Amino acid sequence: MTTKPVVVYGASGYTGRLICEYLREYAIPFVAAGRNSDRLKTSMEANVPGIETADYEIAEVTHDVESLVELFQGASVVCNTVGPFSTYGPEVVEACLAAGAHYVDTTGEQDWLITCEETYGADFASAGLLLSPGIAHMYTNGEIAAELCLEKPGLDSLDIAVFWGGSPTIASTLTILVNAATSKAHHLQQNAYVEFDPTEGLVPLVVPGQHELAQALPWGGTSHPVWYKNDPRVANCKAQGGVFNAALMHGVPHIVARALDATKDLDHEARHEALITAAAQVMSQMPPRENPRLNKSLDSVHASGPLGRAHCVIHGNQNYKQTGLLQAFAAHSLLQQPPRKVGFASACKAFGHRELLGQLRAFGLVAEPVLTYQGA
Repeated sequence: MTTKPVVVYGASGYTGRLICEYLREYAIPFVAAGRNSDRLKTSMEANVPGIETADYEIAEVTHDVESLVELFQGASVVCNTVGPFSTYGPEVVEACLAAGAHYVDTTGEQDWLITCEETYGADFASAGLLLSPGIAHMYTNGEIAAELCLEKPGLDSLDIAVFWGGSPTIASTLTILVNAATSKAHHLQQNAYVEFDPTEGLVPLVVPGQHELAQALPWGGTSHPVWYKNDPRVANCKAQGGVFNAALMHGVPHIVARALDATKDLDHEARHEALITAAAQVMSQMPPRENPRLNKSLDSVHASGPLGRAHCVIHGNQNYKQTGLLQAFAAHSLLQQPPRKVGFASACKAFGHRELLGQLRAFGLVAEPVLTYQGA
């Protein structure tokens, strides 16, 4: 049991450290939790600026429901960064429900979001708790841009692109490989999930602000089609994206294909271990701390309807820091007031898209959105 209101589970990882950094800036006491207390202590002291002024404690915990419930007792919010979430998420969600804590995470795994909605959403709603997977730059910023477009009534189709500068973290690389091996990527077409063609490979996309085409992938389909599946305003939603580094993007399909081919005949457990090894060969060390001149982000949403069009572009920087801030603000908001929606809900539905945008703007992580309208 803890006396701190927020638990960051997986705090020693790249994203977990950034969440702790912003919790400190919001002056929120927190527990930095994970499987290894020595690693947690070293990570906090070496990688979280100003940690000596934070009100926090270290907690070592094993990954099972009983142990997690014991840790979460007394907390109001759990920020989960331990992925792949389809593998490790159920224990954390079940523990949050048992302990009476709100749950937020950074996932974009479609199968995990669907599981959250269908398996746990009603129970969280009955308990008055928020279940909000996918609060992260790669998903929330695109949703903010979509919501700005949808302020114009009569638009029912969303075409979403998200790009960032840099490379995935160790955890993100593992999630990409595991997710590609175990689940399909979908977009939304007339309110039904439709699988992306798995043989299509890279897709060239026009990126606002540059002449060169960027290379995109479905990236697991992202969170957006799941969030808009039951939204009466939206019938179609497709999201694609990638990194600005074209050489890295050209290598991703080959890396995934080799990993899948090498593990296709293994059982589930052996395949998971082999994918962990493959991910380590691709990315075995933490990326450097982000540089706003190098680690830029771009979210572009075209929204259309029978008689109208809208386009929103959000330029930003340091996408992992944006994720850390969004997670910390979610916790901050939940400690102040109930969410706008309980049960399964996206960040925009739970906290408001303009409120989230305001935080990103206040911390200097995104520019003023460029929003244009056409038609009736």
